[in-house]
Amino acid sequence: MGNFSDYHYICSVRYIDKKASTVVSSEKRHFAIGLMSGTSADGVDAALVSTDGESDIQFHGGLTLGYSEQLRARVLEASQHNVRLDELLRVERELTLHHVKAVKALVTQLGPIAQSAEIVGFHGHTVRHIPNEGLTMQLGNPWLLAERTGFPVVSDFRRHDMARGGQGAPLVSLFHRALFANETEPVVVLNLGGVANVTWLGPNGEIIAGDSGPGCGLLDEWVQEMADLSHDVDGRLALKGKVRDDIVREALGVEFFRKPLPKSADRFDFDHVDVSGLSVEDGAATLCAVTVQAICGAVSRMPKEPAVLWVTGGGVHHPVIMRMLTDRFKIVRSISERGLSPDTLEAECFAWLAVRHQLGLPLTIPETTGCSEPTVGGAFTPIR
Repeated sequence: MGNFSDYHYICSVRYIDKKASTVVSSEKRHFAIGLMSGTSADGVDAALVSTDGESDIQFHGGLTLGYSEQLRARVLEASQHNVRLDELLRVERELTLHHVKAVKALVTQLGPIAQSAEIVGFHGHTVRHIPNEGLTMQLGNPWLLAERTGFPVVSDFRRHDMARGGQGAPLVSLFHRALFANETEPVVVLNLGGVANVTWLGPNGEIIAGDSGPGCGLLDEWVQEMADLSHDVDGRLALKGKVRDDIVREALGVEFFRKPLPKSADRFDFDHVDVSGLSVEDGAATLCAVTVQAICGAVSRMPKEPAVLWVTGGGVHHPVIMRMLTDRFKIVRSISERGLSPDTLEAECFAWLAVRHQLGLPLTIPETTGCSEPTVGGAFTPIR
C-alpha cells in the first residue's frame, strides 16, 4: 500500500438533517467511495460516505494521496497542451492506477466500513472542458479501476448533461443544497478549486449555480512558472504583493463575466488575464483580486444577498483570498465550521452522485448547468 507518511488523513465528520422528522434507517443508506482529481493535479482525494441519495448523509473519513512530481507534470502537460494520443493513454493508465492506490489506502485506513462500499464515484481528471462546444474529457479508465479495486464504478458524470444542452458543470450544486437544506436565509456556497463555482440557495429550496471565474488555477500556474512552487503556500507571495486594479478591470471585461448563471468555464477562458509585467508578489495579489471580484460579480446578480458565504475547496487555505472575501461579504466562513472537510468535500460529492446515479435521481437540473431537463448523469461499470 506504500508509505503511509504520504497520506493526509481527514477526520470523520457527520451531517445531520435537522429538518427530517424521522431518522432514515440504515437499510436506506448506501455506502459509496468518491474520488476526485482537481485541476491543480496535486493528487487524488478519496472519501467514504453513506447516504440515502438525498439529504441524509454521513461522512466516514477521507484522504489525499499526492501525485509524484513526474506524474503531476505529465497530467498538467496533458491538461494545458495538446499531447500525443499515445502519451494521453499512458497518462490515463498511470493516473487510474494512482486512483486504485487511493481506494486501497482508504480501505486500509477505514477498515470494514469502507469494504462495505457498494459503488465508487470516479470523476477522473479533466483535461479539456469546452462547454460552448459541448465538449469535455476526463482521464480515467473505469474498467481498470473496477478490476483492480473490486468495486463497481460510476464515471463519465458530465457528458449526458452536455448532450442535453447543459454546461456539464458545476456538479457539486445539488450536493450543496443537500448539505444546506435547513437554512432559513439565503446562503452561497463557494467552491474554490482551479475554477471557482458558486451555489446560491434560497430558504425555500431555490437554487442558482455556476462557475464565477478563475479559482486558484491561474494563481497556481503563475507561482509554478515564476517561483517554481506548486502553489502560493500560506499566501506568502500574495501577502507581499500589491493589487493592480487596472489589470483586474481589464481581466473582468470579457464576455464570460457578463453572462448570467448557470454557466461553466473552460480553463482557457482566462488565458487573457495577463500579469506578466508584474513582480511575482504583485502578480499573485492581482490574481487573487481577479478571483474575488469575479465571485462578487456573480453573487451580485443573485435574487438576494447571502446571509453567509460558505467556502470550501483548496482556496479556503489562502489567507489573501479569504481576507478579500471577508472585506466584501457580511459573513464568510469555512465549511469546516460545519464539521465538514474543505479538502475532501468534492470527493464526498462524487460518492453521493454515484449513489444518486444508481437510484435514478438527477445529478443536474436546468438551474445548475442549463440542461434542458433534470438529468441522471454517469455511466456504470460493473464487476464481471
